[in-house]
Amino acid sequence: MAQQDPFELFRQWLSDAEKTEPNDPNAVAVASVGEDGMPSVRMVLLKGFDERGFVFYTNLGSQKGRELAAHPKAALCFHWKSLKRQVRVEGLVSLVSDEEADAYYASRARDSRIGAWASKQSQPMVGRFELEQRVAKYALKFHLGKIPRPPFWSGFRVEPQKIEFWRDKPFRLHERLVYRRNAQGDWDTATLFP
Repeated sequence: MAQQDPFELFRQWLSDAEKTEPNDPNAVAVASVGEDGMPSVRMVLLKGFDERGFVFYTNLGSQKGRELAAHPKAALCFHWKSLKRQVRVEGLVSLVSDEEADAYYASRARDSRIGAWASKQSQPMVGRFELEQRVAKYALKFHLGKIPRPPFWSGFRVEPQKIEFWRDKPFRLHERLVYRRNAQGDWDTATLFP
């Protein structure tokens, strides 16, 4: 399992998952620090990664958006049940550039772009009809024209300080390989007991 570059190993594992996972091989649990200091976790979809980190997009006013702005650290957990593999990431969080957010937003389906405008993510709503009214309002507003990215919608990048790869083995004697970023920005590796 050992590799020099954790991103190359992650790329291989994600590629394997894309072939075997029935739904959303890019699904990842994101844990943040809640406004009350408690842990807070939810599933999102990974929309990109490279040596700078792992990227997902959201409404900045959502619970996770507020939490990550207040405490810019996060943990990620990918679990691919069909492969019996898991990857855990811990790192520092920053916003993606406006150019990156604009490019990804423009690639989304038109209805998803309208939905980004319509949803007051994580805020209480009276009922589903309120959401449907807001969708209709923004569909009318943008009609056939371009739908700009809302100023309250962007992406977060988790810059890993630690990446752990876990693989199931018989008798619970699993393989665990952890990469930690050192002071020089390079990766140190260690094999852990299961």
